[in-house]
This record gives sequence, structure tokens and C-alpha cells, in this order.
Amino acid sequence: MHKDEEDMMNQNRPGKEAPGEEEGARRATEASAGDRAVCASYKSGPRWSSSRKRDVVLRILRGESLDSLSRELAVEIYRLEEWRDSALSSMDAGLKTRKCDPVKAELDAALKRIGELTMENELLYERCRKGNGPFPKGRSRG
Repeated sequence: MHKDEEDMMNQNRPGKEAPGEEEGARRATEASAGDRAVCASYKSGPRWSSSRKRDVVLRILRGESLDSLSRELAVEIYRLEEWRDSALSSMDAGLKTRKCDPVKAELDAALKRIGELTMENELLYERCRKGNGPFPKGRSRG
């Protein structure tokens, strides 16, 4: 047996460290070519953009079956259902907002006025505390 073959066999045996590795040593954090190949196999094709997902959801809402879309696009049915549910919940949230809500406008105006009055009160209290009352000194009218 050649030395290279013996080294390769020792690397694959449990309990044997590869040359240059000590017991308890860490491996490099960068993924090897084999690790990258394994990670790539988990991906089911190109990344789906939001516009592509929207087009698929519209097809689902128009009545196309999930089975046929799943086969055609090579996407799992549960994922198509997630996209549909997410789109519907976002649509609900979008439809609940109002552009010009009169109650909100009135509330904003009231909060603004409360802020102005609070500031005015604080300034008047500070003037009274310093001895410069809110009214000019002098004879009272009466």
C-alpha cells in the first residue's frame, strides 16, 4: 500500500485525525466544495422574486389547481399555499387603511392642541415660580 492511500484511509477512519489536525481542533469556517454542492442541492432552482410570486398567486386566485401549478413550477404545494395566504393577509391589511380618515384627523388636531396648552401651562408655572407672575404688577382694577 502506498503512503498516499494509507493517509486517505486513515482520514476516513473514526478516531483518526487528518494530518495537521489535533484532537479537539476546529475546522475552517469556509465551506468546502462538497459542502457547497450539498447546500446547492437543497435549493429548488432560481430564487423567486416577489413579482414572480405575485403572478403565481394571481393564477391560484383565478382558479388554477395547486397540483398542476406545483408540477409546472416545481414548487411544493405547501409553499404555494403560504404565498397565497401571505398575499391575502397583506391585501386585507392594505384594504383596512384609509387615505383620509376624519376621526384620525380630528384626533391629531386635538393632540396638537393639548401639546400647545401643556407647553403654555409649563411656561406660566415657570414664570410664577420665578416671581414674575403672569399678570403685570401694579394696581389692581376693581
